[in-house]
Amino acid sequence: MPKIERSMKVGDIVNLVPQTADLFKRYKIDFCCGGNRPLAKVIQESNLDEQQLLEQLNEVYQQFQERESENRNWNEASFREIIEHIVYNHHAFLNEELPELSPYVTKVLRVHGRKHPHLAEVHRLFHELKTDLEQHLITEEQTDFPIILDYAEDPSPDKLEKLKAHIQSLTEEHETAGTILKKLREATDDYTLPPGACRTYTFVYRRLEALEQDLFQHIHLENNVLFPKVLQEA
Repeated sequence: MPKIERSMKVGDIVNLVPQTADLFKRYKIDFCCGGNRPLAKVIQESNLDEQQLLEQLNEVYQQFQERESENRNWNEASFREIIEHIVYNHHAFLNEELPELSPYVTKVLRVHGRKHPHLAEVHRLFHELKTDLEQHLITEEQTDFPIILDYAEDPSPDKLEKLKAHIQSLTEEHETAGTILKKLREATDDYTLPPGACRTYTFVYRRLEALEQDLFQHIHLENNVLFPKVLQEA
């Protein structure tokens, strides 16, 4: 049975077994923007127990192989199928969640900011992320994704150069979003609630963490599946 090796890239491991994303998150390993890095290098830089992590990854892999899975292998999907999944799932989630969560982030700052000054940074970072993502989603849907689909249907050298430039720009924007997510984790001490946190405080932290998880999967699907697939077929 094949197994996960230290030489494999983090993004490739998540492609192979999506459930490993949960384990990487637990170890604070970036599998979206940092998905192109070898596992061995990440382990070394984070001073992790290599044997323990590899055993845990392969346990998840074995469980994945042993059960009947309905998970979609996106490496075998068409460009259009991947894009439609991103738009109708990840984009739809963000378009609903970002404006819904915003007033609660503000409320927690107003009520608890005096005793918990780090909430000002949480408020600032969230709304910076919200502004960046709202523009990013519109640009992807109106400009970038149509360019990918147009190239897939009618490839040409000129279209390829244009496509590469757009992919580079999107990747940089993903990196910016990933940096903000990391700063949010730092500001909240990994979303650790203070003693006696009220329901709204708890609610905000849990939804911020869920937002992070969905966005990681979203960026991973673009950075480590869609974009490499487009460039490889080109």
